[in-house]
Amino acid sequence: MDLSNANMLDEAIVTTKIDAVVNWGREASLWPFVFGTACCAIEFMATAASRYDISRFGAEVLRFSPRHADLLIVAGTVSYKQAPILKQVYDQMPEPKWVIAVGACASTGGFYDNYTTLQGIDEIIPVDVYVAGCPPRPEAILDAVMDIQKQLKREESFSVKHQEFKGKLDDV
Repeated sequence: MDLSNANMLDEAIVTTKIDAVVNWGREASLWPFVFGTACCAIEFMATAASRYDISRFGAEVLRFSPRHADLLIVAGTVSYKQAPILKQVYDQMPEPKWVIAVGACASTGGFYDNYTTLQGIDEIIPVDVYVAGCPPRPEAILDAVMDIQKQLKREESFSVKHQEFKGKLDDV
């Protein structure tokens, strides 16, 4: 047995940026929490099913506790009565966290321009990616997940995002 090769392995040096390694791990293992309230949530179910298979992008571990999730997917209409609950879910998620607004209702209130419907979730929480459509196709939701993964590659590993964001429900 040649011991010189074994010694070379012990002395191997790996050089890279810590951000690149950490972000590579995050990119390949997104854990989404789905806040689904309407028809867009049905489209997300199709996205997670075998035909479109969100697991190809490393986001198949759906979480039902915000404390275990790093990607919040808001799919559907959000009323003013639900807004504090959505804000609490967002606040309970650990940093770093990302948000996708799926569909016209989550992005702008959709065609519900009335006194009960929140006119876009960006009034209360910061949004990283908007998905257009009513309801959007599963391919559009997959594109949003890939956009989040592209954003991940450019981020600093241990920074806190959206510190300057102040929504309607934040303490002033």
